[in-house]
Amino acid sequence: MKSQSGHQDPVADTPDRRIMVLKIKLRPGREKSLLRHHPWVFSSGIHNIKGKPQMGETVEVVAHDGRWLGRGSWSPESQIQVRVWSFNRDEEIDREFFKRRIVRAQKGRDALIAEQGLTGYRLIAAESDGLPGITIDKYANVLVCQLLSAGADYWRDTLVSVLSELYPDCAIYERSDVESRKKEGLELVTGLLHGELPAMPVVIEENGIKIAVDVTKGHKTGFYLDQRDNRAMAARFVKGKSVLNCFCYTGTFGLYAAKGGAASIENVDVSKLALDTAKQNMALNQLDDSHVHYHEADVFKLLRQYRDEGRKFDVIVLDPPKFADNKAQLNGACRGYKDINMIAMQLLQPGGTLLTFSCSGLMQADLFQKIVADAALDAKRELQFIERLSQASDHPIGGAFPEGFYLKGLVARVW
Repeated sequence: MKSQSGHQDPVADTPDRRIMVLKIKLRPGREKSLLRHHPWVFSSGIHNIKGKPQMGETVEVVAHDGRWLGRGSWSPESQIQVRVWSFNRDEEIDREFFKRRIVRAQKGRDALIAEQGLTGYRLIAAESDGLPGITIDKYANVLVCQLLSAGADYWRDTLVSVLSELYPDCAIYERSDVESRKKEGLELVTGLLHGELPAMPVVIEENGIKIAVDVTKGHKTGFYLDQRDNRAMAARFVKGKSVLNCFCYTGTFGLYAAKGGAASIENVDVSKLALDTAKQNMALNQLDDSHVHYHEADVFKLLRQYRDEGRKFDVIVLDPPKFADNKAQLNGACRGYKDINMIAMQLLQPGGTLLTFSCSGLMQADLFQKIVADAALDAKRELQFIERLSQASDHPIGGAFPEGFYLKGLVARVW
């Protein structure tokens, strides 16, 4: 198959093919992060370029004194101009390289899949699985790829070839419709790459719960797989309780709450389509929804309305969308998180439980905890943090890549 970007499969793109090895020399002292195996090389750290690499093509990275550091992809339009594929000088970047990485990632998830009965999981978590810019999620018999870097885009056809070999019964669909591709000089792309896409939605299972996923129109690659462990953990707090599930999307925190014996559940989201899917999910699991209510509303406005009406809840889940995409937006994000957590605490019964999350990678865990603590002061409530949460374990955090830790969550008891 010819890739959507129009280039031919670079399966033979190795240094042996070329007379000249494409080489990036760093400025003095800029090799330190690569020696620790952090995979990014910023434009400000580059001293010079040997050769004329094409966008996404493999380049060698060397220190200013000539020491070999790694082999990565060239991205001239991005501030991150090289993303390192491998720090092993003997490892060429070819079809077998990508196959080894994907096989290793699958092997690392096999026990989790068996333990939790998963038919939906993250197969490749980009840099944290040694494949910068590549995200692959598996939803039953559909693999959804998100290619967010020039190197990922360059190797699209090879990835499709490898995936179709390893998962012959799966359709492969691309959801590279993320704005960050524009920073790489790439267009937003979606579409079928291989096989036949089944009728939407696809139904996946986790922990015995069925979930409908539309991989063509849903958020991210179709669903928030990263919250799976937190959904299961939330069920510990809900038996016999009233639950307010904010930014509920397709209602999966509500599903776990219903299965966990919640007395009442209110699912709130701005999207009617998401709420319709939430209702479908209740039916899929044959759960009684007579005590479940759905509100198509702006969460901030509805919470203020409930506060003014004197409404109270035992458990509140806050799982908002990303408030900050860049550092310039971080201060505004802090205000947004503080405001919504303050109002939520005002709606909780004394001794109630708040589960609150930030999926903004720029939000540090300690800063998020401070924001929630400050919100309690403004709400004139006391709180105790009883759990600190992160993304599910099929979304690993590379030891040399702290940026992979993006989902932060807290469970607090509020008095």
